[in-house]
Amino acid sequence: MSDWVKIRDGIVNALKIDEVTEEIKQNVSKAIVDEVLPPIEDCVEEFITKIQTQAVDEAGWCRIRDAIVLPVVMRSLVYVVKLVLTKTLDVK
Repeated sequence: MSDWVKIRDGIVNALKIDEVTEEIKQNVSKAIVDEVLPPIEDCVEEFITKIQTQAVDEAGWCRIRDAIVLPVVMRSLVYVVKLVLTKTLDVK
């Protein structure tokens, strides 16, 4: 069984409850930060490396998109999600 299946099943099982408590929300947030986001971050960085390498051969707006826009947008999205979830883990 893959790690993703274990994570997915764990989240599905955690959400099959009668009452959603703060502890459950904290556990789900922690699981996302610890287990889901790291592989996403790795994929984003790999993708960015590839498109920035290709940007050298591009021209005009495509070069700007590949060298600057997509990397900034993708890194920012991952950063914001991680920041928000991490901040909620600090709240008790």
